[in-house]
Amino acid sequence: MKFRTEVDIQSSQQKIEIEDKIFSIGSCFASEMSDLFQKGQLQTVNNPFGTIFNPFSINNSVKRLHDSEFYYEDDLIAYHDEFISLDHHTNFDTRYVHQTLDKINSKIEEGNRFLQESNWVIITYGTSFIYEFEPKKKLVANCHKIPQKFFEKRLLTHQELTDSIYDTIINLHDICPENVQILFTVSPVRHTKDGMIENQLSKSKLITAIHEVASQFENCHYLPVYEILMDDLRDYRFYKEDLIHPNSQAVNYIFEKFGEAYFSSETKDFIKENFKINRALEHRTDDEKDPKFIDFKEKLDQRIEVQRQKVKHKIFSND
Repeated sequence: MKFRTEVDIQSSQQKIEIEDKIFSIGSCFASEMSDLFQKGQLQTVNNPFGTIFNPFSINNSVKRLHDSEFYYEDDLIAYHDEFISLDHHTNFDTRYVHQTLDKINSKIEEGNRFLQESNWVIITYGTSFIYEFEPKKKLVANCHKIPQKFFEKRLLTHQELTDSIYDTIINLHDICPENVQILFTVSPVRHTKDGMIENQLSKSKLITAIHEVASQFENCHYLPVYEILMDDLRDYRFYKEDLIHPNSQAVNYIFEKFGEAYFSSETKDFIKENFKINRALEHRTDDEKDPKFIDFKEKLDQRIEVQRQKVKHKIFSND
């Protein structure tokens, strides 16, 4: 007897190996997945523009990264004694123009270099809604808590969505290695501030546009992350207290499903052991000279060294 409708991720013929590089961009769910890649000690870069949600802004970010196109003072606006970019998350805001530009442009350099070697790109769209900054007639990625009266909110048209997704793929094909695999997901985070009906419309438009464009390319695939949370984990115990964001149990479940479909056997074992090592590294003691703790640390260092011998890139470098 079945008590739930389980959603599976189709197994990939091409697998993620332990030396592969994974670039991710998009919503806050993309960041949570990237955090798990990092804990597993895989090579990953996430969101060089900070958390962004709509396909138009994500395409703008990818194009900037592809062209290694820097930002200059004219690209910023001043608000509340800070210099900000409407293409970026608020994490880039500072009180000094050169600091904001340094943060932005250093991430563009990093993202450009990493994309040139990326074997996998994961794109997570969050919404079809976009805001236009009226004073500059500019479509933006983030409103930076500037008063609503300065913005016009609307849904991206189907043509705008498909054009943005198509252009993103073309730019990634040009800058990434030839065999790059591009994985599209729709964030399971519901944008309830838009309204429940409007959120569902927004997500539906994203899913339709992704399927229409991705079907034209052999190396593009859709991951049913949204469907796993909506249909498989259909229970509020899998959400945080805000009842909007998936909790760690849900994120880990989705990551496990993803790993079963996309990780090679070697990568699965590598990540599993690194997760165990990370948990062990969290262990604290009041007496670091305790012989038992010293023995524990020595054995842990040996396990880390065994893992280091498996890869060429640095792992557990902060320990």
